[in-house]
Amino acid sequence: MTAVTVAQPIPRRRPLSLGTPFSYLAALLIIGITLVPLLYAVLGGFRTNAQLNSHPVGIPSPWVISNYADVFGGSVFWQALANSLIIALIATVLTVAFGAMAGFALSRYTFKGREAFYTLFTVGLLFPISAAALPLYLLLRQVGLLENLLGVALPQAAFALPVTIVILRPFMRAIPGEIEDAAVVDGTSRLGFFWRILLPLSRPALTTVAVLAFVTSWNDYLLPMLVLSDPNDFTLPLGVASFQSQFTQDTARVLAYTAASMLPALGLFVFAERHIIGGLTGSIKG
Repeated sequence: MTAVTVAQPIPRRRPLSLGTPFSYLAALLIIGITLVPLLYAVLGGFRTNAQLNSHPVGIPSPWVISNYADVFGGSVFWQALANSLIIALIATVLTVAFGAMAGFALSRYTFKGREAFYTLFTVGLLFPISAAALPLYLLLRQVGLLENLLGVALPQAAFALPVTIVILRPFMRAIPGEIEDAAVVDGTSRLGFFWRILLPLSRPALTTVAVLAFVTSWNDYLLPMLVLSDPNDFTLPLGVASFQSQFTQDTARVLAYTAASMLPALGLFVFAERHIIGGLTGSIKG
């Protein structure tokens, strides 16, 4: 018998879309716009003022570590870091706790006015904290929370709730109802289902809103400026402004302080990047 050879089809090359080069170019531009100022601040902290004046843009030669040594060796930076950390942790815990409870009620319960409540939270995204600066200041003064770290953390948590609920509600709503029915059949209460099943399944979304709340609180400048006036209570953004006004002529040390203040939030954001993307993807699908 004669063997029959079957000709294999020649794979066709997929034509290169015109949008692909522009997409890469746009991505490179965004990366450049984001990273260049950060790299300039980090590298500038390793230079002297003479180097910055003679060559504003360049690699340190020689590398100088005294600027960072002065920043990390003093108590001012660590005090501001501790204040920022305390405020950010309190705001994050409150945001995640109340946001999870509100998201659970708005996603798993059916009651009159549910969509109106959700719309109210959605509308809250349109109001920045600067729009409520004056009434918020008067309210905090009335309740005695000026010069108090809670006076910063509580409003930050309140203004972070809208975006938290907008992310959590679709994610929790997408969890199949059969899981809840099975839990009820096994004797689990609504609260038990929320604590033992819903929260673990919503971990990606919870991580997303926690990181967003932490970074937003960490970078906030306006609210701490309104509430805090004692330098011992300053957060890192206020500390950067105060340090810059104090060492106006020492540009290299100011750059070192600025770079050091960005590292904690940047490290957290990079560490939790996958969880943020997963939480946002689940929210969009839901």
